[in-house]
Amino acid sequence: MTSTPWALPGARTGRPPLKLGFTLLHLAVLGTFGTIGISLLIAWLAMGIGLTPLLGIGLLVLVGLLYALFAVARTEILRISGLYGIDAVPLGWPARRGPGFGGYVKTLGRALADGRMWASLGSLVLSCIIGTIMLGVLQWTVHLAIISFAPLTNVDTVAGPFSLHTPAAQAPWLMLLAIAGAAIVIGTAFLHRSVTVGIIGSLARETQLTEQVRSTTVQRQGAVRAAEVERTRIERDLHDGVQPRLVSVAMTLGLAHQQIDSNPQQAKELVAEAHASTKSAITELRQLTRGIYASVLDDRGLDAALSAVAGRSHIPVQLDVQLEGRYPRVAEAAMYFAIAEALTNAAKHSRAQRCQVTVRVREQNGQEHLWARVEDNGVGSARITPGGGLDGINNRVVAAGGTLQLDSPAGGPTTLEVSVPCVY
Repeated sequence: MTSTPWALPGARTGRPPLKLGFTLLHLAVLGTFGTIGISLLIAWLAMGIGLTPLLGIGLLVLVGLLYALFAVARTEILRISGLYGIDAVPLGWPARRGPGFGGYVKTLGRALADGRMWASLGSLVLSCIIGTIMLGVLQWTVHLAIISFAPLTNVDTVAGPFSLHTPAAQAPWLMLLAIAGAAIVIGTAFLHRSVTVGIIGSLARETQLTEQVRSTTVQRQGAVRAAEVERTRIERDLHDGVQPRLVSVAMTLGLAHQQIDSNPQQAKELVAEAHASTKSAITELRQLTRGIYASVLDDRGLDAALSAVAGRSHIPVQLDVQLEGRYPRVAEAAMYFAIAEALTNAAKHSRAQRCQVTVRVREQNGQEHLWARVEDNGVGSARITPGGGLDGINNRVVAAGGTLQLDSPAGGPTTLEVSVPCVY
């Protein structure tokens, strides 16, 4: 006969939950030894306070106690997450807040003020109390169960505080009390689950929310940096390219206006020159707008857009794209510009002879991601520097909620991996 695991409904876990018997075992151990451990910690605290006037030795004792409390709290989080399948992040010692002794004191202060530690310790104390109650009820339940069967025996003995000489008429009532005691024992397991999951689960949710806020902040900062880099690029391209051409067109047309009566043929040649310069300026503007957003993405999709990029590359590009259908515009745009800029950087700096681009759709954490690898056989040593091309790629990718990994040892090859979530 196979027993059914007693699982916490709705608990998120990557492994099967433990059984009811393990919960009761936890309570039995905590009820037996937990009170002793808590008493030792309290005695440790009292000793530290008492020794503080003695050359500050007590302060060292209290610092040791703080480390011990953190270890106990971390163990409690791991215990509950393992027992009920909660995705709780283990408690970690805070990062150092500064150099020297002052930084260490600030770190201790931050550790002391960590609400997760105190909440975890509260969970442990409540578990010890519940375990103590469970053991007491269990003892009475066993005794009641034993004496309820006394009328069936002629044994003259005593079970704990109870005599086995029990009238037969009282046996059913004693059995009902024993059953009620067993129900209370099981109820303590449910109570333990409710209390500890409520405390540790709230810590897990708080950690997840904190991580989401941090991730959103990083994305926002990446978007701001990407927008600033793009604005600077557009300003530079307009100033260095289109603007001089338009000034030249205006000057040429001015000369043509002066020559239109005295030398019509010369005026016609100047107008033709201005016309050619205007077309060149339009071409530059088209290239400039392509750097903002490639219209081919809307018209034909990412596969066709990357084919166009590979065709314009100064390095032979082997393109391997396996995509089905269309994907969110933000994800496609981030992937397109990341690959385009990576190929541009390879052409400018890597001295590569060939480049391999691979694009796939991958499943990560239950969500589709556009994934690409750009690899060249150049000299390597590529680095992400502020304001550089790779920094621009990173900002675009981070702004779209993605990640970028660069591997470029000296001598090559250089491998760039980009992953962008498909948020519909």
